[in-house]
Amino acid sequence: MDRENAPFSDESDDSDEYNEEKLKNMEKLLKERNKTIKNMSKYEKKLMKGLMRGFGNTMILWLISQKKQHGYEIMTKLHDSSLTDTKMPSASKIYPVLHDLEKHGLIKGSWGHQGKRKIKYYEMTEEGHKTLSTFRKIAQLTKNNHSSIWLDFMKDMLMDEEDKRS
Repeated sequence: MDRENAPFSDESDDSDEYNEEKLKNMEKLLKERNKTIKNMSKYEKKLMKGLMRGFGNTMILWLISQKKQHGYEIMTKLHDSSLTDTKMPSASKIYPVLHDLEKHGLIKGSWGHQGKRKIKYYEMTEEGHKTLSTFRKIAQLTKNNHSSIWLDFMKDMLMDEEDKRS
């Protein structure tokens, strides 16, 4: 079965990534997230945006490391996972980051076609892979430093109580 059509197929089985139960759970979590965001003060939203902005360039580099993709696809993924924004990240924010990553040799753009449209696809270079590898190494070193304020912050902010115990 074609995975792209799996959510709409009657042939879905329990191992299907997009089964009905998971979709309902995702919808419930999104509603809860949106309700929480709606109740945040203007200043809380500003703080959250600042936190996310700081990780933006690295997040884009990581997204490209997952698969070759075009700018609009990246904008859509960032929008879909956004914690505070209800509108799509603008091209004026995403493309300068892509151009900067390309200028520094971390990604490489190549033109392709999607239907009749000419689209620039971005993929990782060896230098980009090395950069992410360095970031992972630093993260591991930080993780191994049990007195690290960064590790404590990440555990407190990103893990649920069960994960924090391990």
